[in-house]
Amino acid sequence: MPAGKPERLHKVAFDLPDKIADWTHASSERLWTGKTSVQMEVQVRNTPFYVKGIAFGDIVRVRPDHERREFVSEAGHSTVRIIIKGEDARDTVEAMLRSFDCSWEIDTTGQLWAIDVPPHVDYSSMRTALLRVADEGKIGIEEDALARAYHDGLTLSDSDR
Repeated sequence: MPAGKPERLHKVAFDLPDKIADWTHASSERLWTGKTSVQMEVQVRNTPFYVKGIAFGDIVRVRPDHERREFVSEAGHSTVRIIIKGEDARDTVEAMLRSFDCSWEIDTTGQLWAIDVPPHVDYSSMRTALLRVADEGKIGIEEDALARAYHDGLTLSDSDR
């Protein structure tokens, strides 16, 4: 891509499992993607709210109709989702995410946050901080699409924490 020219992004639809589709009232989530050097492979450019097993920067192979076909490789980013359970948690969580150099998106309700955890973040420390807020009942956490570096011993034992 020539210097100074913005990257063209395209939306790719990712089918949602029935249980999630029923809850969200949507059969798919559309994610921004950028082209790669390999035909029919794209790189995810945002953090999903509902799609499981995908994180910012991951490479996926798509069909010509732009539907997800298969995961190809991870970029080292992780996706963590939180549900805000108390208004007083917003500022705390935002300050925490900034301190860990994470980016995030907030859904239209303001309650569901999709967090991108870049590879350079000390996720163990971040996770400890998030769990502290969760233990206070202020947030719920879902760890999804954790980079391979974080897999060992980090899954939550209580899925609705």
